[in-house]
Amino acid sequence: MELEKDLINACLQNDRIAQRKLYQAYASRMLVVCSRYAQSKAEAEDILQEAFIKIFQNLASFRGESTIGAWIKRIVINTAIKHIRSQQPWQDMSDVAEFENHFSDKGTSIEGIHFQELLAMIHKLPKGCQTVFNLYAIEGYQHHEIAEMLGISEGTSKSQYSRARQLLQAQLSYDKVG
Repeated sequence: MELEKDLINACLQNDRIAQRKLYQAYASRMLVVCSRYAQSKAEAEDILQEAFIKIFQNLASFRGESTIGAWIKRIVINTAIKHIRSQQPWQDMSDVAEFENHFSDKGTSIEGIHFQELLAMIHKLPKGCQTVFNLYAIEGYQHHEIAEMLGISEGTSKSQYSRARQLLQAQLSYDKVG
């Protein structure tokens, strides 16, 4: 923890070596986060670069209420969401029927699927579904938080997530047959 504080303080003093160390400590993990929201590696790298610019610009606002890693991840996610919002308007989807336990009802399992295969399946989802799925299922946000972050209604968040699950279910079923 003390090393982390020293590194942050050095970054605040514009110490380029410390900035490089902070970047190297988190860049690979945050690139994985960006990859969940981007359509290509280049797009994920662009989001990561934009996020780290924000991180260094706002490092003085880090108060230590969470770990630096959690703070960095929040900025990365927010940067990815801003990137997505700038590219595509949200579609309202009101088909929330069968929202809960869709996968377990169908007996679908993702056991044995490699991370890259799952990532490829997620990338096939429409952008709205992909974003909400990532935020809810992977990042652990609640629908009211997602709605606030994305500027959509809670019902739209739920329906986007439901649709994402249905589409992933179809992909998993197809892969088992195919």
